[in-house]
Amino acid sequence: MQLIINTPGAYLHRKDAMFSVKAGQQEKSFSVYKVSSIMISTAASISTDAIKLAIEHNVDVIFLDKYGEPYGRLWHSRPCSTTLIRRRQLEIAELDVGLDLVLGWIKQKIQNQVDLLLDLRDRRTRQSSEITQTIYKLREFIEKLSSVTGNIEDKRNQIMGLEGNSSRAYFAIVSQLMPKEFQFNGRSRNPAKDEFNSLLNYGYGVLYGIVERSCLLAGLDPYIGLLHTDNYNKKSLVFDLIEPYRAWVDEIVISIFAEGKVQPSLFRKLENGFLLDKPGKAILLESFNNYFDKTLRYRNRNIKRKDIIQFDCHLLANQLIDKKDEDVLEKETI
Repeated sequence: MQLIINTPGAYLHRKDAMFSVKAGQQEKSFSVYKVSSIMISTAASISTDAIKLAIEHNVDVIFLDKYGEPYGRLWHSRPCSTTLIRRRQLEIAELDVGLDLVLGWIKQKIQNQVDLLLDLRDRRTRQSSEITQTIYKLREFIEKLSSVTGNIEDKRNQIMGLEGNSSRAYFAIVSQLMPKEFQFNGRSRNPAKDEFNSLLNYGYGVLYGIVERSCLLAGLDPYIGLLHTDNYNKKSLVFDLIEPYRAWVDEIVISIFAEGKVQPSLFRKLENGFLLDKPGKAILLESFNNYFDKTLRYRNRNIKRKDIIQFDCHLLANQLIDKKDEDVLEKETI
């Protein structure tokens, strides 16, 4: 489970093999063996004993800003990556397999969006025609991506252009599926210009933390990416690997609107946009945890959705180590 601290003034400390959180007059304890990560999204205190307990059990402590994006984490000082994995991460950027991996991630992202729209079409029959038209458009983008050849350096702009255009088509139809008072004009980041993007940005921020942790545990270097280059001065591989999973957060946010849970009181109105407030974070994170805790059939095994990302990162790391020639490296979509 993810332990999320969202109450100002909360105090996280250790009780034997338990994390204990005190907020006001209430105090709850959680076994270290049941906590995979701790996310702190507000003004809170943490004891050094709790930090030591987390480090000893590979429980990373992530600090989120007001938009839900990680700005820091506490993690052990032991190296998580072998030199071979890092070297292979650098090498594949210049090989055909590097391009294949990138195209696989982006195509899987779009396919997951298509799958979500197919599911929504079954429940939104009045808008079936509009949804179907967008599905056709997205499938065309997948076909265009399948025809891209060459190397990443030369094709980066083309790939990102196709991905950007498909995203605009996708979010245009998603907006039409929202209640009229919550329809929006495309993606907007921090601060979000509307309620939908405010929820989406915070959900993506939490997802970034999960993907980064999965990279670290698998021995992958989060800073060595393929599509998102190191010129961004950010964790490029995290930006690459998050793409196939974004539709999961989209589905969570769309469901929150569909269930009528969204009220103006969940947001703080800013001069230039919206900020998700504490009640909104609580609703989003509850739905997030429930969604990620569900078991799916994935690669011939039953696995919880929250563990799929870790599984995929280990799969990629094992490919990098075990397959030393680009001609025999299996082309896996994650």
